[in-house]
Amino acid sequence: MDLKNSFHPYAAVTIIFWSLTYVLTRLTLQYFSAFSLGFLRYFIASCTLLVVAFSTKMKLPRRADLPWLIAAGATGFFLYMIAFNQGQATVTACTGSVVLATVPVITALLARFFYQERLQIFQWAAILIEFIGVIVLTLINGVFSINTGLFWLFLAALALSTYNLLQRRLIKTYTAFQASTYSIFFGTFLLAIFAPVSIREIPNAPPVQFVYIAIMGVFSSAIAYAAWAKAFSLAKQTSQVSNYMFITPFLTSILGFLIAGEVPDHATLLGGGIILLGVFIFNFGRKFYELPCDQKNQI
Repeated sequence: MDLKNSFHPYAAVTIIFWSLTYVLTRLTLQYFSAFSLGFLRYFIASCTLLVVAFSTKMKLPRRADLPWLIAAGATGFFLYMIAFNQGQATVTACTGSVVLATVPVITALLARFFYQERLQIFQWAAILIEFIGVIVLTLINGVFSINTGLFWLFLAALALSTYNLLQRRLIKTYTAFQASTYSIFFGTFLLAIFAPVSIREIPNAPPVQFVYIAIMGVFSSAIAYAAWAKAFSLAKQTSQVSNYMFITPFLTSILGFLIAGEVPDHATLLGGGIILLGVFIFNFGRKFYELPCDQKNQI
């Protein structure tokens, strides 16, 4: 595999940082509202990207592309962040990652409708395997919580899936970094309506909370979304990248162990193994699927 021109490393980096977000969001919501947390996270991300944009003399976006960039900011950051944080306030980190694992399916369906992207039979089979892994990971020990937060999380999944399609369009005109940066700028501008609430809540939070927000702003937002857009620019299909989101429940469980000392149980290991098998089949099953019948029989 040519890693230099492969989307896999970029997608993997994004998923690692996004998985960390589920754990940190639960911790920060103890002191911040869903609205103020969204603004603070992307305010930090915007400040980080602004420094890079100025230092690299990044070109300004074309006026004709402003509606698309605003739409990306509105869906990927304004709407998604509000819905995600609202949902995470009432469900476990693991449950949140499970619901957001529906993003690959929603993205695949939207890409099929808008971009006429077709998935082969083995890819749909891989998605089914991955979803079974998610169910095993979360339902065996009854950790899946059902409440109104699920509505918000499914709304977040729809918003992120729409953002994925918009990024696919924007990277035809802009670099991955430019597309994600301008999208974050517009998203932060929309989230700024919650700045007054954020200012009132800041004095009540202990210092460690700002470390968590800084990590989410720099790594889980600025770096992660730039890597995500780069992955889309290198992949042939939108679903090849979004499919990586199936790994988030497994990684969230692992990070929960590393950060909070929660020891992974048998369900985590079994479900995680099934998910990874599905991801492998989705991305590399084509080589076996396209073999002549006589070679398949030999295997």
